Amino acid sequence: MADYQYLKTEAHPNGVLDVRLARPPANAVDRAMYIEIATLFRDPDALLPDLQAIVLSGEGKHFCAGNDLDEFATMTPDNGDERMRRVREAFFAIQDCPVPVVGAVHGAALGTGLAIAASCDVLVALPDARFGLPELTVGVMGGARHLARLAPQAVVRRMYFTGEPMTAQALAEVTGAIVLAEPGRLLETAHGIAARIASFSPTAIRISKRILNRVEEMDLQNGYTAEQACTVRMSGHPDSKEALKAFKERRAPNYLPLSDEFR
Repeated sequence: MADYQYLKTEAHPNGVLDVRLARPPANAVDRAMYIEIATLFRDPDALLPDLQAIVLSGEGKHFCAGNDLDEFATMTPDNGDERMRRVREAFFAIQDCPVPVVGAVHGAALGTGLAIAASCDVLVALPDARFGLPELTVGVMGGARHLARLAPQAVVRRMYFTGEPMTAQALAEVTGAIVLAEPGRLLETAHGIAARIASFSPTAIRISKRILNRVEEMDLQNGYTAEQACTVRMSGHPDSKEALKAFKERRAPNYLPLSDEFR
């Protein structure tokens, strides 16, 4: 396992990798931690060769309470471009991670924490977890576009302009984008989803992750055409025929290991 200062990792035999944000007391992210996040999620195969899915959580009382405000206070127009690049590289690395990322949120997910959570493919949270964009309250901007992955524009604007957080329970009721976990079962629920993802063809998972990212902002016709092209490509892979055969025979499929071509 690679040596990270602010991230803790644990590999599981089913191809699921645990990644925990670990910067006490509230996992506020500074420049060094942004770099670590980007490094890990750009090449998670380096941590687990048979990687199928990642569960991303936070250590301690909160998932992530936002930026390190002390460091943020030192940003100027001279150093701001480099710092903002580090921030978006971390978010985009999670979104573009080659395998699905299941976020597991408890406590606070504010500002950067919300953006990290919204960069995941599937989001699980405790009902009382708090999502918020307090940017205006601390004189900065950002996060609205990430929140738009989870909530309709009217909710995005209300949360942004008021700076008031919403619970996962309330967000789930208006969006359906969050899987609510029972108290004490957050990681169990997240791992259940990750395990189901990991049960599918390693090749199909990687292709699916790429195409979902690609079609997210496309119109329906162009997006579906792109998906069909991937279906045609996958039809030539043995895992495609094996999935159909196993389904008909009501048995567990035997998929091929992932080849370097699809990493």
